[in-house]
Amino acid sequence: MPGMLPDQDLLDQVTRRLAELPSVQAVALGGSRAAGTHRPDSDWDFSVYYRGAFSPDSLRAVGWPGEVSELGGWGGGVFNGGAWLQFDGRSVDVHYRDLDEVEHHLAEARAGRFQIERLLFHLAGIPTYVVVAELAVNQVLHGELPRPEYPDALRRSAADRWSNEARHTLSYARSAHAVHGHVAECAGAIATATCQAAHAVLAARGEWVTNEKRLVDRAGLREVDRILSGLTPQTLPSSVDEVVSLLEAAV
Repeated sequence: MPGMLPDQDLLDQVTRRLAELPSVQAVALGGSRAAGTHRPDSDWDFSVYYRGAFSPDSLRAVGWPGEVSELGGWGGGVFNGGAWLQFDGRSVDVHYRDLDEVEHHLAEARAGRFQIERLLFHLAGIPTYVVVAELAVNQVLHGELPRPEYPDALRRSAADRWSNEARHTLSYARSAHAVHGHVAECAGAIATATCQAAHAVLAARGEWVTNEKRLVDRAGLREVDRILSGLTPQTLPSSVDEVVSLLEAAV
C-alpha cells in the first residue's frame, strides 16, 4: 500500500530489531511468508530463538503497539508465548523459542518420541515435534539453526500414534454418541479424527506439519466435508462408518 515500507525493508528492519534483543541467538520467518503462499495482507510471523534468560520486557521496550505475553503465557508447552504486534501498519507476530527446549524436542523426534499438547485453534492438538518442523521449513534470517530431515523413527511412530488416535476417536463416537443421535458430538469427533488421520498420512510421507490450516487438504481427506454435510440423527451410525472407511483407506 502507498506509504508503507517495501516488504524487504520491513523484513530487514524487524529482523534487525529482534536480533538485538538480549539472549536472542537467531531469528526466523515462518508461516505463509516463509512458504511463499502469502497474500499481500498476510501476517508476518517471526520466531526468536533464545538461549538462557529471555525477558518479554525487552520486546515490549521496542515500543511496537500490540500485546506481548509472558513466557508460558500461551498455556505452556512447546508454544511458550509470543506477541501480536503492529509495525508500519502491518501485523507482526513473534513466537518465543527456547533453544534448549527446541534441541530437546529435536533429539526426541530423532528417536521417534513426541507428545501431543492441547492448543487453541488446533482440533487434534499439536505434536511437540512442531518446533522441529519449524526448523525444517522456516527461513532463517539471523544466526544459525539446524535444518533437520524428517527422521525415519518419527515417520513410523507418528503415523502409528495418530492413526490409532483417529481410530479410537471414531470408535467412541459411534458407541457413545451415534447410537443416541448426538449430531454435535459426532460432528466434532469426525472433524477431530480427520485431523488426526491427516497427521498420520503426512507423517508416513515424511512431510512436516506446523499447523492445521491446510492439513486436511494436504492429506487428501476433503471428502469428509460431504459426509459431515449430511449428518442427521438417523444417519449417524452409517456416516461414522463411512468416515472410518475413508480414513482407513488413507492411512
